[in-house]
Formats: sequence, structure tokens, C-alpha cells
Amino acid sequence: MEGFVKTVLLEHSGDIAILRLKNGVTNAISPQLVDDLSAAVNECHNLCKGLILTGGSKFFSIGFDLPTLLPLNRNEIAEFYHRFNQAALDIFTLSVPTVCAISGHAIAGGTILALTCDYRFAALEKKLLGLNEIKLGVPVPHLADLMLRHIVAERAATEIVYRGEFITAADSRKIGLVDDICSPDTLGARALEKVLELAALPAPAFAQIKDYRVAEIRSEFIKNHPAKTKGFLDCWFNPAVRVLLAEAAKKF
Repeated sequence: MEGFVKTVLLEHSGDIAILRLKNGVTNAISPQLVDDLSAAVNECHNLCKGLILTGGSKFFSIGFDLPTLLPLNRNEIAEFYHRFNQAALDIFTLSVPTVCAISGHAIAGGTILALTCDYRFAALEKKLLGLNEIKLGVPVPHLADLMLRHIVAERAATEIVYRGEFITAADSRKIGLVDDICSPDTLGARALEKVLELAALPAPAFAQIKDYRVAEIRSEFIKNHPAKTKGFLDCWFNPAVRVLLAEAAKKF
């Protein structure tokens, strides 16, 4: 298609796949980015021994592309929301080791993508992460809440989703949201080192152990997704929330 530019690049370092978000400076999560991410993840199935997810130096991802999404009707948003959650679930349930190299700020949907990986490494202590959905009048997506509570302690997760504040990578490391902090120059190498370390283990055993970890979350999400989606959409199309979302969209 003329003029089409992929928003996610799939690269390789040997048997390791590198998914690089490339949707401008902010890496906003648009319908096109979700499609490209899903296609890249599907291409990785059974073809790689590990995966690294990374983004830009200013923004790993700023989250949902509000200027693009706000004009969409309820059915269109429902489709986007379903595809985003499915892409996140696909990464979360990959049978190979995964690392998110957080090179820039990971905001809202950006943090959700980071949560899909087995490990998260950040560049610089001052990079921000967080789930600020509550401040925009919408709930944190159910899958994101499940993944977050699996990674950090219950009280820390509750503070993150109730308050909607952004926290630095340094503070994220203290609660286990981030596993390590590197310099921007060494982030990629550190992520690759970790993936290769895990990929060297017996793959069938690793896949089975990882399935133990993700199976309950996958089942819980699939069972409740229709009802949770309705709740998200009801909030998204609430007139008062539309005002908040429109104001937030001005920052893009």
C-alpha cells in the first residue's frame, strides 16, 4: 500500500527477535501500531528463542493515541481495545523469554506493554512509568491489572492504579516493577544478555514453567474480558470523561 510505514520493526540478533516501536517520537499506541505489533509477535512464534521489546529514547510509549482514537465510535473502540489486549496477551504468554528495554518514558499503555515481558530494564533512573488511567476517567485494563498484581506486591499495585501517579524508574525498581537500571548506551546489550542467558536453558522446560506463571492470568482475563470491556467502554464514552480525554489529547 502506497505511503504505508510500519510502526513496529522486527529485527533479529541471531535467534533473538527485537520488536522496536517506531511510531514517531511518542510511540503512541494507534490501531496501526497494534496491528503491526500483533503481526510481528505472530511472526515470532516458533521462530525465535527469545524476544526484546523496545521503543524510543524519549518515549518507550506515551500510551493510547488519543487524537486518533477519540473520533472513533463505540464499535471501533471496542475492536481496537480487543486487539490491543490480545496483542498484550500474546506477548505475555509467549513460551520464550522476553525482556522489555525501556529506553524512554512508559506511560499508561506503554507501561502495559512493559508488563507483558518477563523482565523490565530501564535506561536512567528518572524515566517515568505509571498507569494514569484513573485521572482520565477510565479503568486500568483488566489484563494490565492482573499482570501488575502478579509482578509487584498487592499494596504497591493498588497505589499505582488508585492514584494514577507516574513514578521514576528508580522507585519502580524498589517495588519490583523494574528489574534493573542501565545507561542508555548499555541498555540494549543488557537486555540481550538476559534473554540469551534464559534462552540457553532447556526450552521445553522453560516453556512449561512459564506456562505455570501465565496460565491463571490468561484464564481469568479470557473469562471476564467481555464484561470488563463493556465497563471500559461505558467509561470511555461518558460525556465527562470525554472532556478529560480531549484535554489529555492536546499533549500529543
